[in-house]
This record gives sequence, C-alpha cells and structure tokens, in this order.
Amino acid sequence: QGQLVESGGGSVQAGGSLRLSCSVSGYAYSQYCMAWFRQAPGKEREGVAVIKHDGETMYADSVKGRFTVSQVYGKSLYLQMNSLKPEDTAMYYCAAALDRYCVQSTPPSRNVDYWGQGTQVTVSS
Repeated sequence: QGQLVESGGGSVQAGGSLRLSCSVSGYAYSQYCMAWFRQAPGKEREGVAVIKHDGETMYADSVKGRFTVSQVYGKSLYLQMNSLKPEDTAMYYCAAALDRYCVQSTPPSRNVDYWGQGTQVTVSS
C-alpha cells in the first residue's frame, strides 16, 4: 500500500518562501507521476504542479514562476514556494497518479491513487 507523508508547512508573511517535502514508499513508483494539490476552506481541491518520470513539469497558471516541483526519484517529492501570496493559503497534499492521467496537466483528483495526509500553509498579508 502506497504511503506519502508531507512535511514543511507553516505560517509565513506575504512575499516569503516555504519548501514542502513528501516522502514516498510502498507502490510501483515507475508507473506513477507525482503531483501537489491544495485545498482552501470552502473551495475544491486543485492541482498545483506535477512532475513526470522524465522530469517534465507542469504548473497551474496561478503559481507559474513562483513554485518549483522537484523529486528524488522513488524517494521524495518537493515543492519550493516563493513570493507567497495570501491566496496561496491552503492545505497542501502530495499525490500519486498513473502516468496516463498526467499527460497534459495535473491529474484529476478522482484519478489519484495515493494521497498524503496534508500540510497546512498559511500566508498572512
């Protein structure tokens, strides 16, 4: 059974930076792409960034140029968040989905097989 464990959330002022980490284990890593999602209170969960096996990355328009996703293949996933804004405040989740769901964008939530427990990011103005 796949296990994803996030860390690194916290509170920061607008313009600041945070780095989220996610350790991964227990599933056929080579068949999956890795992604970060977030969910703010009262809003739907949205895909933020995804990274494929070949290292190709894709981002939501709202975070392009500010967030960077990276991985140590088969071990961990990271999200470097710079120039944070109050609207980035949310619970952040790492996720794994089969490769075919990550061809053109972050995978749909319904197609994610494994979720982390989430880590809270709060950005104050």
